[in-house]
Amino acid sequence: MILAHKIALDPNNVQETYFRKAAGTARFAYNWALDQWQQQFDAWKADPTLPKPTEAALRRQLNALKRDAFPWMLEVTKNAPQMAIMHLGQAFKNFFAGIAEYPTFKKKGRHDSFTLTNDPFTVKGQKVHIPKLGWVRMHEPLRFIGTVVEGTVSRTADRWFLSVTVELPDPPSVRRESQAVVGVDLGVSALATLSTGEKIVGPKAYADALAQLRRLSKQFSRQMEVAKVRAGLQPGQPTPKGMPMPLSQNMRKTQRRMARRHARIANIRADALHQLTTDLVQRFDVMAIEDLNVAGMLKNHPLARAIADMGFGEFRRQLAYKAAQCGKTVVIVSRWYPSSKTCSACGYKMPKMPLAMREWTCPECHTHHDRDINAAINLRTVAESSVRSSSPVSA
Repeated sequence: MILAHKIALDPNNVQETYFRKAAGTARFAYNWALDQWQQQFDAWKADPTLPKPTEAALRRQLNALKRDAFPWMLEVTKNAPQMAIMHLGQAFKNFFAGIAEYPTFKKKGRHDSFTLTNDPFTVKGQKVHIPKLGWVRMHEPLRFIGTVVEGTVSRTADRWFLSVTVELPDPPSVRRESQAVVGVDLGVSALATLSTGEKIVGPKAYADALAQLRRLSKQFSRQMEVAKVRAGLQPGQPTPKGMPMPLSQNMRKTQRRMARRHARIANIRADALHQLTTDLVQRFDVMAIEDLNVAGMLKNHPLARAIADMGFGEFRRQLAYKAAQCGKTVVIVSRWYPSSKTCSACGYKMPKMPLAMREWTCPECHTHHDRDINAAINLRTVAESSVRSSSPVSA
C-alpha cells in the first residue's frame, strides 16, 4: 500500500531560493524534453529508420549536454531535471492510454515543484535533508512508518510543502458478519445526505470568500491598468501578445493575497471532505454513491459555482481509496438510476420531478418524502442487493 504525507516546510531565505531554483530547473527540463520529444517524433514520422523518442533516451541526452549547455543545473540536485523528464514520460503513457490529454508546456509560477527519490533525501524527526542544501525544518514529523519511496517539494501560494510517499504493508481485511450499509446522496444545499436521515452541510468556502476575492481582483485590475500606462500603452488597451508586463511590488502583494485566499478555500474544502469520508468509512462497511457526471453538471451555469464548491469528484476519490485501505466496499450506482423519482416505500416512479421539488408525496402509497433522503435510501437498497449478490461492484 502506498500512502503520501504532505507536510509544511519552514525554509529560510537561502533554502527558499534553492527551492525556486530547483523548481525552475525541473520546469525547464520538462519543457526542454517536451520540445525534443515533439521534434524527434516528427523526424521519426518523416524517416521511420530514426529512433522514436523515449523518456530514458531524453534523460541520457540531457545528462550529456547539461554540463556545457546548462551549467546552472548543477547548482541543484540531479533529481530535479531527471524526475521531471520521467514525469513527462508518464504523461505520454497516460495520453497514449487515453486517460489524459496531450502534455503541455509548464509555466513559471504555476504548480512549481520538484521531486526527489528516496536515496538522496532523508527524513529525520521534524526535518528533512535535501541534497546540496542540507536540513530543512518541517512543521510535523512523518506520520507513517515504512519505506520512503520519493518526496515532492511544491509551492502553494507563498508556502512550501513536502509530500513524502511511503510504502506500507497492506492492512488486513476485516469483514463483519452483519455489514452496515449506507446510501450517500450528494447535493448542493447539503453536501451529503445519508440514508439514516443525516444531512451534512458543506462548508461552501468559495461562496464565503467570494466578496474578498472580487475586491482583490478589482484591485489587481486597477494596478494592471496603471502598469500598462507605465509601459506606454493607452488605458484600456489590451496587452500585446508576448509583451512582458513589469509588476510592481504592490501588484505582487495583491497576487500573493489572492493566492493565499484560494489556498485557504482549498484547505477548508479538503478538510471537510476528509472528515466526512473518514467518518463514513469508520461507521459503515458498504457505501453506495451515484456515478455523477460532474462535467455535465458544471454546464448548468446557475448552479456551476455551487457544484464546484462542493468537490464531488474529490469526495469520490477520497472515499474510494480510504475504503480500499480498510477493506470496505463502495458501490457505484449508475447515473441513470432514478433514485430521486422512485418511492423508497412502494417503488412507484414519478414521471417528472423538477430540481426545485425538494419534497413530494407518493401518489400510490401516500408516503411523504424528502427528496434527498429518499434518494439515499434507494441507493442503500441498491447496495444491499449488490452485497447479497456474488459480485458486488467495488471501488
